[in-house]
Amino acid sequence: MEKVVNIHAAKTHLSRLVEEAANGSSFVIARAGRPLVRVTAVDATGAAQQRLGFMAGEIIVPDDFDRMGVEEIGRMFGGDL
Repeated sequence: MEKVVNIHAAKTHLSRLVEEAANGSSFVIARAGRPLVRVTAVDATGAAQQRLGFMAGEIIVPDDFDRMGVEEIGRMFGGDL
């Protein structure tokens, strides 16, 4: 069973509790004995690996994307780009 810590104790001992959670010992913060949140370590390597390239093959960026709309922007601001 996970450790349950009341909110006052969690505020008082936050650094120690976060270190424990980062090392794999998740815990629950409760108010008046009612569980509110679970604190667990974040798997940073897994999150980054899942995010990278998530739209690969879904969109096409034109070669001139940095020049798109240049005429309209020039007209809007009264200058030549």
